[in-house]
Amino acid sequence: MSTFHVRSGREPKGDVFSVSKTWLSVKLCFIILLIQAVTFPAAAAQNITGLQLHIREQDVVMDNGILQVTLSKPAGMVTGIQYNGVDNLLEILNEDSNRGYWDLVWDAPEIKRKKGEFDRMETTNFTVIVETENQIELSFTRMWDPSLEGKVVPLNIDKRFVMLRNSSGFYTYGIYEHLKDWPAFNLTNTRIGFKLRKDKFHYMAMSDNRQRYMPLPDDRTAERGQPLAYPEAVLLVNPVEPEFKGEVDDKYQYSIENKDNRVHGWISTVTDPPMGFWQITPSEEFKSGGPLKQCLTSHVGPITLAVKISLKLDLGCHKGDRESTSIVIFHSTHYSGADLILQFGPNEPWKKVFGPVFIHLNSLVNGDDPLKRLWEDAKQQMEVEVQSWPYDFPASKDFLPLDQRGSVSGRLLVHDRYISDEDLPGNGTLVGLAAPGDVGSWQFECKGYQFWTKADEKGCFSITGIRPGTYNLFAYVPGLIGDYRYEAEVTISPGSDKDVGILVYEPPRSGPTLWEIGIPDRTAAEFFVPDPNPKYINKLYLNHTDRFRQYGLWERYADLYPHNDMVYTVGVSDYRKDFFFAQVTRKTDNNTYQGSTWQIKFKLDIVDKNYTYKLRIALATAHVSDLQVRINDLRPSNPHFSTGPIGNDNTIARHGIHGLYRLYNVDVPGVQLVEGNNTIFLTRTLSTSPFQGIMYDYIRLEGPLSSKSNNLGFSSK
Repeated sequence: MSTFHVRSGREPKGDVFSVSKTWLSVKLCFIILLIQAVTFPAAAAQNITGLQLHIREQDVVMDNGILQVTLSKPAGMVTGIQYNGVDNLLEILNEDSNRGYWDLVWDAPEIKRKKGEFDRMETTNFTVIVETENQIELSFTRMWDPSLEGKVVPLNIDKRFVMLRNSSGFYTYGIYEHLKDWPAFNLTNTRIGFKLRKDKFHYMAMSDNRQRYMPLPDDRTAERGQPLAYPEAVLLVNPVEPEFKGEVDDKYQYSIENKDNRVHGWISTVTDPPMGFWQITPSEEFKSGGPLKQCLTSHVGPITLAVKISLKLDLGCHKGDRESTSIVIFHSTHYSGADLILQFGPNEPWKKVFGPVFIHLNSLVNGDDPLKRLWEDAKQQMEVEVQSWPYDFPASKDFLPLDQRGSVSGRLLVHDRYISDEDLPGNGTLVGLAAPGDVGSWQFECKGYQFWTKADEKGCFSITGIRPGTYNLFAYVPGLIGDYRYEAEVTISPGSDKDVGILVYEPPRSGPTLWEIGIPDRTAAEFFVPDPNPKYINKLYLNHTDRFRQYGLWERYADLYPHNDMVYTVGVSDYRKDFFFAQVTRKTDNNTYQGSTWQIKFKLDIVDKNYTYKLRIALATAHVSDLQVRINDLRPSNPHFSTGPIGNDNTIARHGIHGLYRLYNVDVPGVQLVEGNNTIFLTRTLSTSPFQGIMYDYIRLEGPLSSKSNNLGFSSK
């Protein structure tokens, strides 16, 4: 028999056992309790001691009999986590301020710095908020005043830590406040980080198919690793464990979208018994950029702080020792750039609650396959936390429980007369509420809260637990271009239950599809992703659906197209094999970079010279690029269409497959097309770095009803 040494993060409500008055039932319960005391030693201790709070001169300890959490006082740093016989799960070789912490990166408009100011958010006041037999809640605060202007970020900061009875873990959340008369500032990054002991935690897991034994932090040192194109990427040339030799380690290979970033962490198989350390995010309502925004997760420790190189290529590194790192990012500019910098004016009041998130610990007392079973238990605990959201225990009035929130429901249909005469259900549509703004503005929204769900096969949706406020209702339908926004604002009040009825999305469309390339899913994943250079591999992504996460794929374009650029022929080429996933720069012999011009060739049997055709170009990401479109003639110095300089997503360097979504609708006068063979030239200019480029999501040409094409409706699959 195998047993998990775990406890739910939420205290069970009601009786655990229903005991009859018969002797047999009493005896049975006694046996059960005895077994529990043997196989759950920490739980047995908890039944004796309950919750305890120890306040000492330099620190404070929360203890529920299952684990002990030590925090520095009044700085509010997590300096120790004692669990299951291990005196500290955090890296004991680090300074107290570099074990478990909140941090942020900020700057002020009037202060000229080469990089943002890193703030470990050491607080100055400590308060016990709740101390009962069921809950301890601690507050660590730092209050701002004008004498600190230019030196400290103009925010009041309140870091909270919560421990519950019978909980195999603890919670933390933060409250940031900027008052009306305070100075302007920009916030580029804020997160929670934990540095785990490198002698114990070696296995990382973030999803069912993205988990592995990781190299040691020591392997990234100059003696054992070779830095590659940027500091985060290191080739392991002499690792401590030879099995990692020849691999690339890069924290950006372990990024994930907000909607999927629910649980990740580390497993120790060298402890007896094996144990796991997990960060569980039960909701993304407090995260920036909506459900598709990508953030870092668990990885081997970083190197430097906010390294910036040419073209504003902010790689967003962070200062710290090298160790097993587990983080929850609330806000960042990763995969988006300056478009997601939180910018506050001098007279802009703001307050936001980040979290709570749950730090879950588990261990396997006995049984086989500890890696799988600890991960499965972490996922089960994640489901418990998600179902419990919004929590009812946080003591701050700024965190609203369910009875102070509202809900909205409805049904979304899709009407595209060139697909069907009838309205079709928006099956799988992502529907959400975010701050009022333009169509698609949710992917740039940082200051407020967002609430998202997925519609069912009938297009029906329901969003619960919405904080009171005024929102726009947005939607994105997989398989269709563009964004939906409900024309009326939605106002949520405590206890309200809004029914917006049946909504109909009409995606951009002016005529039938003459041809299309790709799948409109906001990523470039369907296009051709080459094999990596065998010198620079991550074994996890060999034969993996996320093969685009391999290092150095931008260099493979020049290998495949050393002299001439890509030519794609509609009706002949297959986008899965013949359309390179990123239009990048090509390095020349003199170490400079040049742009590229791709060609899309197609035939039209009939052209209506009086009709304006429509070219839809959906981009999955862009980084310091200008996309120019020319029709049937590459010579004109002035392109038919130009995006102008766009993007600071930096997706290519960060091994992503999408960043910010952009849709361009290009008018193509019929007089520029010919009956027979046509060519669209896609030129990407601005080329001084290997990481500049764009990724296409989807390209489509629409024509008049009378058009005939050898490729009518052809998707080039």
